[in-house]
Amino acid sequence: MHPDATVPHGYRSLATPVYRGSTTIFEDAAAVNDEWDQERAGYTYGLYGTPTTLELAARICEIEGGKHTIVTPGGQAAISLIDLALLGSGDHILVPNSVYRPNRRLTTGMLARFGVSATFYDPLIGAEIAGLIRETTRLVWCESPGSVTMEVQDVPAIAAAAHERGAIVVLDNTWSAGVLFDAFAHGVDVTMQALTKYVGGHSDLLLGSVTVRDSEIFRRLGAARAVLGAAVSPDDCSLALRGLQTLAVRLGAVETSALEIARWLSTRPEVERVLHPALPSCPGHEFWKRDFAGSSGLFSIVLAPGPTRDRVNAFVDALQLFEIGYSWAGTTSLAVAYAIAPSPSRPAYDHRLVRLSVGLEATADLIADLEGAFAALRA
Repeated sequence: MHPDATVPHGYRSLATPVYRGSTTIFEDAAAVNDEWDQERAGYTYGLYGTPTTLELAARICEIEGGKHTIVTPGGQAAISLIDLALLGSGDHILVPNSVYRPNRRLTTGMLARFGVSATFYDPLIGAEIAGLIRETTRLVWCESPGSVTMEVQDVPAIAAAAHERGAIVVLDNTWSAGVLFDAFAHGVDVTMQALTKYVGGHSDLLLGSVTVRDSEIFRRLGAARAVLGAAVSPDDCSLALRGLQTLAVRLGAVETSALEIARWLSTRPEVERVLHPALPSCPGHEFWKRDFAGSSGLFSIVLAPGPTRDRVNAFVDALQLFEIGYSWAGTTSLAVAYAIAPSPSRPAYDHRLVRLSVGLEATADLIADLEGAFAALRA
């Protein structure tokens, strides 16, 4: 027997309700369908989202200036969805050499096994990317800035060259949280971000998003999402909706703090180069200055030559406020050391690169923490 218990109507709250559920109830037998586009067909199955999911998608779509947004289980899931939906055997893609490592692994692993070829290009290539575009090139990936070496790309020039040859331009826009760089205004066709980062903001959820303006691309993405079964948690979506309420305040705070720390680091003799897009020392700074509305809290430093890899690790280990861990954009500051192999399109940073994600701790305390770690580096 089904319960007939009811609760009073009329409850109103500032918080978006969390709708959990796998099964959707239909009005009658004739209404049953398995359509994935619930904006058009109504709710059909929990896999395609609940009202909580669609509320988050609508808000991400609004801040990015898109027409359609799909929420995915993580940033890498968003990347995979784009590639699997828009590529087929025999296709070719262009990917910046500075790309997020899991994206590279997808490209050289699964996509290669499926018959998709790839060329990794200099992220600062700009309009000269036209020389790499083939008749079979379907996607041109951009990641600006690169999430480790921080190169800022000339996205409008790349987009113009790609569109002239009929290729789709995709941007990983996570660093800007979808708000510091207007992807669609600069020629991008598909933008994705890891909502895990600045939108979530508290290191406690995994989500991604894919946003487009073109309805045909949206249909291809949605159909692929349906057969891949890329469901998202309404609880995580609720946390992301909460994170959106403080996104502007948090971005403003980490921008100010990170810039002060980056400028201080640029004066240190232990540092060869500061890779912060808002500083002239960062590759592609001129494109950041032209195209971006601000900066976030993620940047890297290259230590001066001399320390071994063990000494660089000791520098990171000596940090007290900066925790050690992947991901970024939470309230806690993070540090990770990277070894960047020399290549024709990247400087020889070797093992001397340390990426910093500035959180919400007091700026003076973070500077003091770094100063103490430099003492360990010199020891």
